[in-house]
Amino acid sequence: MSCPRCAGPVRDPDLMHGEYRCLRCGPVPPLHVPERIGAEIMASVVERVAADGESAGVPLWCPWPLPPGWTLTGVAWAGDDRAGVRATVVACAGPAPLDGGPADLIFVAEEPGVGLGSRFAGLPGPDPGPQVEEALTDPGPGHPERLPHAKIRVGGHPTPLWLVRSETDRSAYAGEARGMWLHAIAWPASAGHLLAEEVVLHDLTEWTPPELVYGAPSPYLHGQA
Repeated sequence: MSCPRCAGPVRDPDLMHGEYRCLRCGPVPPLHVPERIGAEIMASVVERVAADGESAGVPLWCPWPLPPGWTLTGVAWAGDDRAGVRATVVACAGPAPLDGGPADLIFVAEEPGVGLGSRFAGLPGPDPGPQVEEALTDPGPGHPERLPHAKIRVGGHPTPLWLVRSETDRSAYAGEARGMWLHAIAWPASAGHLLAEEVVLHDLTEWTPPELVYGAPSPYLHGQA
């Protein structure tokens, strides 16, 4: 387990504190990242996430169908038995849309205040609200209208995503789906062009396609970001 905001270690609840704690960030829902990925691991995580309740649970957003040549490379969730699941992340990898080089893409669904998506994007603070507000207020030169930077389909619904300022080695988008933050972070930065194509996100807790192809574990879920 680790801190969703800084990736540091967390302390178990004790007699003085009833929640998991990070020495740097304070009380946090611990992040659980399986070392490997495969059909059995995915089924176990889906069962854990779905156990919180189908109507109010945090979704596991996964591109489906996967883009050509892409594989699913990781899954993780943040939470504990007391507060339930507060955030999820699904990682995939494949050829970049522009040059065909290797690319990684993760999707984070989280309740406000968790900070997992901001950590992967390299944003300050636990939520992307200020960044999204800036994108809505100042669409940038040559963009007189406040148009979203990416439009994808999430759970069958058109969903706008806004490009937020991130570390230069990646591109990060943020938006809202099912009353929770939705983050899409791509490495390298040019891989974000994938979101300009027809991307459809499906909630794996509703149905996990048996045709999913699994690849090597994502380095970004294991300490590289």
